[in-house]
Amino acid sequence: MSEPTPPLPTLLLVDGSSYLYRAYHAMPDLRGPDGFPTGAIHGMVAMMKRLREQVLGSGERRQGGHAGHAACVFDAHGPTFRDGWYDQYKAHRAPMPEDLRTQIPAIHEVVRLLGWPILEVPGIEADDAIGTLARVGAAAGHQVIVSTGDKDLAQLVTERVRLINTMSNERLDIAGVQAKFGVPPDRIVDYLTLVGDVVDNVPGVDKVGPKTAVKWLAEHGSLDGVIAAAGGIKGAVGDNLRKALDWLPMARQLLSIKCDVTLPVGVHDLTMQAPDNAKLAELFGRFEFKSWLHESQQSSENGQDNPPPEARVARHYETILTEEALDAWLTKLSEADLICVDTETTGLDPLQARLV
Repeated sequence: MSEPTPPLPTLLLVDGSSYLYRAYHAMPDLRGPDGFPTGAIHGMVAMMKRLREQVLGSGERRQGGHAGHAACVFDAHGPTFRDGWYDQYKAHRAPMPEDLRTQIPAIHEVVRLLGWPILEVPGIEADDAIGTLARVGAAAGHQVIVSTGDKDLAQLVTERVRLINTMSNERLDIAGVQAKFGVPPDRIVDYLTLVGDVVDNVPGVDKVGPKTAVKWLAEHGSLDGVIAAAGGIKGAVGDNLRKALDWLPMARQLLSIKCDVTLPVGVHDLTMQAPDNAKLAELFGRFEFKSWLHESQQSSENGQDNPPPEARVARHYETILTEEALDAWLTKLSEADLICVDTETTGLDPLQARLV
């Protein structure tokens, strides 16, 4: 009987710039004792802790240490090479909200203290660093997981690279990309070039939406095939395609993630570390994150990230399927000194979320 194949080592890449915007918009306007905004910091901590447990947690416990390689990748301040190609690239974006901008140094600090290597490379976008690390990591034998909500990164998906979105719990492998967009990962750039990217201010073909783009790519195989067939495509949409022919190569170039940029670190430099609980306790105390402060203080006093198995409290779960069982639990709860109720909602915004 053959030995089971050992699991591939994991490389977890986090789209940090996407994360911090999502954290900022998902959380209410939290403030520290001195009035300093803390909502994005709080949201970032919650997301990074949850992601580490979901993706690397079981592996860390199984290895008895801190398994896996990871990085949280942020956009560096300043222009990138794409701004040199097209001066209107992302030109319509509003400036970063000042309340978010002031939280970024603290976000970087807390992510490092949580044990995550941070990568910021001037002159390129976070997507290019992620793309390069994903390519190198997959070639080196890693299973690469990219955590993001950005559709552009679907072009990176391969047998060894997949995406997860912690906000929607969406997981995209090759089949998932095909099901979501109607094209495989190696045609995502062609698809985006035709429909355009509003977020990055990259125009596509006027009046061409996802259905038309998928139809054209199915019929002609690729963007180059669509361009070659442009003369025979009838109607207003064909006219719009022909008007865009000179622009499409630049759009494709802008929307293509570069997977061969020069980085200051390699995959094996990106080792996940244990959280620095003593310094985390100081930071959580400063921002009045009370539950995390208590958790970090306890871990710091114990000198460990996770309590040993014998110190963990045994848990029992029961699914209530009958009215009789519900009545019995209502009786128990009414007699208890303390209970806790958790809910599932459609989002993190307390003013907009609905119960599920």
